[in-house]
Amino acid sequence: MTAHFVTATGTDIGKTFVSACLLRHWRAAGLGPDAFKPLVSGIDPDDPRGSDPAALIDAMGLDLTPDTLDRVSPWRFAAPLAPNMAARREGRQVPYSAMLAACRRRIADARGPLLIEGVGGVMAPVDDGATVLDWMAALGLPTILVAGTYLGTISHILTAHAVLRARSLRVAALVLSETPGGTVPPADTVAALAPFLDGLPILSLPRLPAGCFDHPAVTDLATLLG
Repeated sequence: MTAHFVTATGTDIGKTFVSACLLRHWRAAGLGPDAFKPLVSGIDPDDPRGSDPAALIDAMGLDLTPDTLDRVSPWRFAAPLAPNMAARREGRQVPYSAMLAACRRRIADARGPLLIEGVGGVMAPVDDGATVLDWMAALGLPTILVAGTYLGTISHILTAHAVLRARSLRVAALVLSETPGGTVPPADTVAALAPFLDGLPILSLPRLPAGCFDHPAVTDLATLLG
């Protein structure tokens, strides 16, 4: 089945929000989706409720348990920093090769739509020698690029898109996840971006309640991804 890598122009942009919307949509359609966010930092080891992995687990209709948490996010670090920095605080290292191998196994075993979600933005460090971009290039999956609607997002989007293209990664869609309190109307951002993105599908997604999955933008995105 089809797998996609979910990345973003920066941190706290809305990757997990977009992933959860897609997972709920696919689950409602009976497609048995799966999500893998193998690496996460900024998670409370004693109470993972409210974390990104917890949101993905809930979107798949599963209970948050030690087993489901390990399955979705096996490498977790407490400090809200880049993974290599967070790992160092705990006297650990990010096992980059093992993480890539785990991603490849999950892709090979997928029986429904699969989302592999990165950390931070496109160029965020993963370990001391690799970035999220390197991670994506190693897997070679089509990407979903998530961005905000804040002032300045256009430059961030075009930069991220350029480096993805430079590494021969196909961007399946750009999703504008509405920035709370943003001052730029999403439609204006879409119109400004279109001439620079060579027909790339651009979808605008408001910050929906957690249980919503049938917004037209989610339906359109799911259709685009096949």
